[in-house]
Amino acid sequence: MKKILFLLFLVVSIHELKAQAVYQPYSYQFYQKLSGEVYNPNTRIHSSLKPFFIDDSLLRDKSSALLSIGVDSTRKSWVSRKLFQEHLLDIQKEDYTVYADFLPDFQIGRDFSGKKNTYLNTRGYQVGGTIGKKFSFYTSGFENQGRFADYYRNYIDRNGIVPGQSYNRVGGKYGQGYNPDINPLTADWSYVTATVSYTPIKYLNITAGYDKNFVGDGYRSLLLSDYASPYPFLKLTGNLGNVQYMVMWAAMQDPSAPQLSYEAGFRKKGGIFHYLDWNVNNRLSIGFFDSIVWAQTDDAGNRRGFDWGYANPIIFLRPIEASSGSPDNALLGFTGKYKFAKELVAYGQFSLDEFQAKEFFSSDGSARNKYAWQLGFRGADVFHVAGLNYLLEYNTAKPYTFSSRKPIINYAQYGEPLAHPLGANFREVVGLLNYSYKRFDFSGELMYAKYGLDIAGQNYGKNIFEPYTDAVKPTGNYTTQGIRTDLFYAEGKVAYVVNPKYNLRLEVGGILRRESNSLGKNNTGLITFGLRSSFRNLYSDF
Repeated sequence: MKKILFLLFLVVSIHELKAQAVYQPYSYQFYQKLSGEVYNPNTRIHSSLKPFFIDDSLLRDKSSALLSIGVDSTRKSWVSRKLFQEHLLDIQKEDYTVYADFLPDFQIGRDFSGKKNTYLNTRGYQVGGTIGKKFSFYTSGFENQGRFADYYRNYIDRNGIVPGQSYNRVGGKYGQGYNPDINPLTADWSYVTATVSYTPIKYLNITAGYDKNFVGDGYRSLLLSDYASPYPFLKLTGNLGNVQYMVMWAAMQDPSAPQLSYEAGFRKKGGIFHYLDWNVNNRLSIGFFDSIVWAQTDDAGNRRGFDWGYANPIIFLRPIEASSGSPDNALLGFTGKYKFAKELVAYGQFSLDEFQAKEFFSSDGSARNKYAWQLGFRGADVFHVAGLNYLLEYNTAKPYTFSSRKPIINYAQYGEPLAHPLGANFREVVGLLNYSYKRFDFSGELMYAKYGLDIAGQNYGKNIFEPYTDAVKPTGNYTTQGIRTDLFYAEGKVAYVVNPKYNLRLEVGGILRRESNSLGKNNTGLITFGLRSSFRNLYSDF
């Protein structure tokens, strides 16, 4: 087998790299504009692993068109060109390219339910480029202060984290020098990303970075999502025609775990992720996923070190993890996609957390019967209207899914889930509609979820940071057990794209949110106005 792999490597190595793989930061709102090409039955583009390195000619041409929309070649003024259609710095040479932009993200709003004003004050940057035909790089950074609607602020105070970004420096659990007399409603945090990519041959990409990753074709992922904060990683992605294969090693943290010492900082953990995507034909794709999460030190502070069994880049490490008797957390998953037409694509996921055959095939509601699944439909250019895209998706996770025997090895990063924002013990339906016309973007979202909260400190399975060994009962568990809670979320946005190169836009948006259970109701009515920019996902629908 090793000889075959070595010969295969020699064969593919003699081919020259045909095109530079350019990194495109992942943003659902931008990526859905590529749906007409990505989900066209006449193509075999691998769509499940994000962010994309755009080297396919179809995606490259479409992406270039989107980043140049509204360009007026008659503009003579330097200020006008930089404001409306060019990067602030843009160097195009034969051997290298560099671009750089200032990224403002300013927003004001009114939370009518909380009877207060909200704001976001963000100053950011992005720098990217290529060196030759094999290297590319990208980095972005943001300094932020903000005041938010009550439900969003409650999340920050409860978790100590600004959702998907970083800890709150002036408040919450991990703030330094917090003084409630200054402004207890204001958050202050930083957000940075960086990637360096090397493509030695067209069949292989090597990326080192500090960023997020996403596996799936939907809005949510039950395998690996971009909800949690960025993390350092090393990722190898191979492309051999109809097969795409990814292996990634990541270093993560858990601020919620008790620190072993001040000098040691937050508790550390590692993860390895494999994903294989096979385009069976132009319409059908199936994928296989697995991951292992382990703690770098035990509760006594003994350092474990790296398990070299996990250095193996071949998929499915569960047998290695089980045979070594390790206490690590394993997750298996499967994906599927079928393109009836670009206007109708069905997709799904299934994740299985620590498979136990007896519990899985039983119907007694075992706390160890932990799995989640997704089914969705999406389409591009529906009703033959260019730029009109939709998505309709159902997600559910059994109680205690993504949790583990020890909180430090649960399926989370920096105090937030690596999969679905709601954790576990939930059912959710979400629908999104997007339409783009010239420089105008319209988007809408409707989401309804129901889940079960803990009662009087008892673990009913939603909080993945509680060990499943502390389940409220060993059997008889069911989804949404506990304090049955209903969540309705609606959001609409209208934006005018001022400069497509870095998604600078004037935006007005509104949110209606209602969370209710037997203990009471939490309503939010929010309207916002802003000058926003950058390509990134920042979730508020939780």
